Amino acid sequence: MDYDFETLNKKRAGNSAKWDVGQNELPMTIADMDFKTAPEIIQALQDKISMGLFGYEEIPDEYRKAVADWYETEHHVRPHEDWMVFATGVVPSISSAVRRLTSLGDNVLVQAPVYNVFYNSIVNNGRHVVSNDLVYDQANHQYSINFDDLEKKMSDPLTNMMILCNPHNPVGKIWTVDELTKIAALSLKDDVKLFSDEIHGDVTFNEKGYNPVFGLEEKYLKNVIVAVSPSKTFNVAALHASTVIVPDANLRAQVSRSLNSEELAEPNLVAVPGTIAAYTKGHEWLQQLKQKVLENRKLVLDFLAENVPDIKWVRGDATYLLWFDVSKITENVDELTDFIRKDTGLIVTPGDVYGGDGQHFIRMNIASPTEMIQDGLNRLQKGINDYK
Repeated sequence: MDYDFETLNKKRAGNSAKWDVGQNELPMTIADMDFKTAPEIIQALQDKISMGLFGYEEIPDEYRKAVADWYETEHHVRPHEDWMVFATGVVPSISSAVRRLTSLGDNVLVQAPVYNVFYNSIVNNGRHVVSNDLVYDQANHQYSINFDDLEKKMSDPLTNMMILCNPHNPVGKIWTVDELTKIAALSLKDDVKLFSDEIHGDVTFNEKGYNPVFGLEEKYLKNVIVAVSPSKTFNVAALHASTVIVPDANLRAQVSRSLNSEELAEPNLVAVPGTIAAYTKGHEWLQQLKQKVLENRKLVLDFLAENVPDIKWVRGDATYLLWFDVSKITENVDELTDFIRKDTGLIVTPGDVYGGDGQHFIRMNIASPTEMIQDGLNRLQKGINDYK
């Protein structure tokens, strides 16, 4: 079956956060895709609604089996079904874990530049952000981990949790098994809970895909919490469905108690059928999605190389979000992105919201039909030229 990735639906009538913009504005920002989700998911939701029964629900064994089967097929690692706890989202799970597993005034470690909502989950709950900033190699446009700095900050007695982004948003980095093992070993040594957000794990473009943290050797899993969801993969964030995978029974009991006490473990009417349909019938749709994103990426990179060569891509093998070094154009990324928006209507995300060295970067969402990508590129070229 050939799926449609070329019909642009701006979703203005659907209360879209991404498309809540001016009439001539073009958002390439929030990590929603501009593609309809897989028709198999739509059919499952229509079947559910046609039943006309919307009472309280439980999580069936079929749900957990669908998650496990998906990870075994797509990522060659099968999580145990009894490791799983349903939650209404990855971010709510992170915030809940911060509240349950750390204390007021504790440090929570991140690796900036990183998904900005992590900071909200930490600061809004009275904890302190500590960053093991990723190290940027400007010559090769690549990031790496400073493990000496990580070990130092992990060993601080006030650091009791690390939030890992795997694969990393916004830089698109897929962490290796060796890198993840080093992180997990340090967290074990210093008794730091390791919460791995793996929401972008399905959209990868390397040969082997990404490496789920729950797939590490068993001896490294005592402090590990992993959150996964079909939301980024299938453009279904509003399902409010995620699975928290916790190998250690004692830690899992704490996480489960926290989610349940905060009323974050009960599904809405479409969360279960939508997730099951995604994970049992979405394999081919995902393959075609990845091909489309690769085509878009080539279009973007070829266009920039020819027309805006001062914008440099930081190569990443994951996500439909591109991270661009714009340091040759400006030292004030907010000024640049504001100018481009006013000048052309194009909206891209200024990198400084992600912390670290983000003030030299912009993030662009390329999960859109060709028509929109080309429109965005033309606007970007005009905006950069006018800014100069």
